Amino acid sequence: MSERDFRHRLTADSVGRALELVGERWTLLILRETFFGVRRYGQLARHLGIPRPTLSARLKKLVEAGLLEKVAYEEDKHEYRLTDSGKALFPAVIALMNWGDTYLPAPEGPPILLRHNECGEHADPFLACGHCGGEITANGVTPEPGPGFVTR
Repeated sequence: MSERDFRHRLTADSVGRALELVGERWTLLILRETFFGVRRYGQLARHLGIPRPTLSARLKKLVEAGLLEKVAYEEDKHEYRLTDSGKALFPAVIALMNWGDTYLPAPEGPPILLRHNECGEHADPFLACGHCGGEITANGVTPEPGPGFVTR
């Protein structure tokens, strides 16, 4: 395969599969709320202003997909907690939040700031290489065929 041949990106589309599950607007907003501690159906409905039938359908889908688990906290009452799989989407949601703050800014500034608990400062998250710690950018990586690559 030549250096410029990127057909492998389309043969096993991980982004497409992920978007099938979480690409709908309400789903990402539900996940955002759960990352910030909202766990109960009524709280999610109030915080998001989401129609209840839509919320029920999205929560059911997220539970079935293993991103959330439905946990009883009282008789006939339950809440939704992130699973490890759901927690792993945190960087994606934060990347979207940062992009929105940068390229679609509110006149008053960012509506949410993230304070890094370890150092106490406002976080400036970025995507980094797990090997060297360097920032990952679109121009700083080269897509290569992986184990799921299928030739056509």
